[in-house]
Amino acid sequence: MLSEPTVVEQTHVRRGFLWRVSFVAGLGGVLYGYDMGIIASALIFVRESFQLSTRMQEWVVSIVLVGAMLGAIVGGSIADRTGRRATLLWGSALFIVGSVIAFLALNVYVLIAARALLGLAIGFTSVTAPVFVSELSPPQSRGQLIGLYQFALTAGIALADICGYWLAGGHTWHTMFGIGAVPAVLFSLLVLTLPESPRWLCGHNRLAEAIEVLKSYTDEAGAALFLRDIDVALRIKNERRWRALWSPAVRRSLFIAVGFTVLQQVTGINTIIYYGPRIFALAGIASNKSAILATLIVAVTNMLATIGALLVVDRLGRKPLLYLGIVGMTLSLAMLSYAFHTQALGPSLGKAATVCLVAYVAFFAISMGPIAWILVSEVFPLQIRARGVAAATLGSGASNFLVSLTFLSLIQAVGNSATFAIYGVFCIVTLLFVRFVVPETKGRELESISTKPKAVEP
Repeated sequence: MLSEPTVVEQTHVRRGFLWRVSFVAGLGGVLYGYDMGIIASALIFVRESFQLSTRMQEWVVSIVLVGAMLGAIVGGSIADRTGRRATLLWGSALFIVGSVIAFLALNVYVLIAARALLGLAIGFTSVTAPVFVSELSPPQSRGQLIGLYQFALTAGIALADICGYWLAGGHTWHTMFGIGAVPAVLFSLLVLTLPESPRWLCGHNRLAEAIEVLKSYTDEAGAALFLRDIDVALRIKNERRWRALWSPAVRRSLFIAVGFTVLQQVTGINTIIYYGPRIFALAGIASNKSAILATLIVAVTNMLATIGALLVVDRLGRKPLLYLGIVGMTLSLAMLSYAFHTQALGPSLGKAATVCLVAYVAFFAISMGPIAWILVSEVFPLQIRARGVAAATLGSGASNFLVSLTFLSLIQAVGNSATFAIYGVFCIVTLLFVRFVVPETKGRELESISTKPKAVEP
């Protein structure tokens, strides 16, 4: 069960160490964002090179999510059994291999296989990196530090759009994919410099190692506080198997985490990330390069708005930002749907679509974007945390897969206006879910969130 907020003691930590860990873990987010974002630019030229049908285009985009779902399941088990650090290393290796194969792909089937490998890497790192950071962070800054992963993800998307715009003139989609190997190599080297999570070490009876890690970034009082909270969590008997997620003590956490991440996807955010140039083409922007530039503007907005969220999430709390962001997303999609429906804007439709999509992404970035990673890393007990995050990632990946696999077909079936209206309806459902189900976790000790049997605060 989840509890109401409690007053917590301030944990003194060496901020430089935590920022270093967050930066390295965030590189996993850069890789995630790059491999999500680069397909938007590359797809234009992949489609021309291989003469792809609408359905095959959807598979080239969506297969990465099948890999991510498998990676979430496998990565969650590995993270709980062999450690957070080892799982990140496996993920970095898969990013390197997938990027190289995509660079060398001579037909669409090899490209699909490469993107499936990249999806597997995304599953490994997206499960592990936020958990890793959450288990090292003090409660008073945990939201900001975990949220850096989402910022890194948006930076990766922006980097992908910059590379896409830069390489668009030469139609060199192979290079667009191959560039992803460079940050992947850097990521693997930097992960080697990090220690293991002290919470994971304690959970595997490696107390001496955990104390050494704690001493490297906190004082004696801070280490004692961390160990006390970890001890409280370990006294609660939680199985480390998947079926433990369905136990009465964890079931509500599972519902919150999976429900929120599924709703995050069905509100349509990744249709813009994956199909941005195509959406702008539908709005009348004819030039491929101009459509990619408009997508880049959206990606930069996403990144800058995420910074704003990180600056206030630990002061204002999670739920106020969610209320603001989801209402803004709903209104933006309503205006975009109306613009497509009336077609009265004529040549100005492209500009109106750009404004609506920039507003939509900005509202997403100050709310659901970073808070999803924060929330799912906070609500599960220690022994089952990585598997819980894996389950949430699996739910996110499955819903993302369905949305991305059906977007172009939905456009053809019901039209542009109705498609974005459907995503707007899901925003309203999400607002109700946040109001009545999602707890406020600001400033609470990590272990206290899932161990005290109090009601969820609306």
